[in-house]
Amino acid sequence: MRTALISDIHSNLSALETVLADIDTKKVDRILSLGDIVGYGPDPKECVDLVAKRCDWSLMGNHDFGVLYEPTNFNASAEAAAYWTRRQLEPPSLENGAADETFDREGAVRRWDFLGQLRVRVVFGPFLCVHGSPRRPINEYIFPEDPLNSSKKIKDIFARIKPSRVCLVGHTHVPGVFTDDPDFLPASEMTDGVYAFAQQESVIVNPGSVGQPRDLDPRASYAILETGENFEPQSVEFIRLDYDIDRTVEKIKAIDDLNDWLGERLLQGR
Repeated sequence: MRTALISDIHSNLSALETVLADIDTKKVDRILSLGDIVGYGPDPKECVDLVAKRCDWSLMGNHDFGVLYEPTNFNASAEAAAYWTRRQLEPPSLENGAADETFDREGAVRRWDFLGQLRVRVVFGPFLCVHGSPRRPINEYIFPEDPLNSSKKIKDIFARIKPSRVCLVGHTHVPGVFTDDPDFLPASEMTDGVYAFAQQESVIVNPGSVGQPRDLDPRASYAILETGENFEPQSVEFIRLDYDIDRTVEKIKAIDDLNDWLGERLLQGR
């Protein structure tokens, strides 16, 4: 089976459309979203609609959670973006909604319900899927430098993966594979962007970010997971795509409640 892994779209419609168009050329059996559909970007409604339509399921990311509930531990720009996103998505009361006959209340309710039903973790075959980490599924980061600087943290995280063996995460926006050596292998250093799983190997795979890469490469990132019988892990291919970043940057600049910096950093991949 070929499974496309997308994550951290962050309301970047231009990037998401580019990635989905590429996936459509790859003969993929299904698409999974590892969370953070919304937050930061200018097109939350369109991105939620596309994920709901195209993905088998999506996880709950910390920005999805922040929009639904409270954006705790967010910086000022991220917090403002979360509240703005909530205003775009949250259905108004029936009384208020009735005042505007052009308002798509049915669509608003559908999107809000979809976000509210996002799962915190999913297990299939030998795979454990969370947005952040097995310890704190929504908001713990597993950083590329953790194998070197936080060995106790990595050891504890890997202890929680078994018997799933392979964990799929997002959150850091950096594509690559963590091994239990421990080590981190950036996708950019893999031959042809492909990692082949060893038999009975425990690893953590991050497909990177569709809508806001943070590895100094501004191109959209996603991955295709190859599995065999009973979802036996075979390989994962990391893919980078150019997209119309300027389109997203200009949309962000046109929205007063979104900090221009949220668009400018897209150009730098950070």
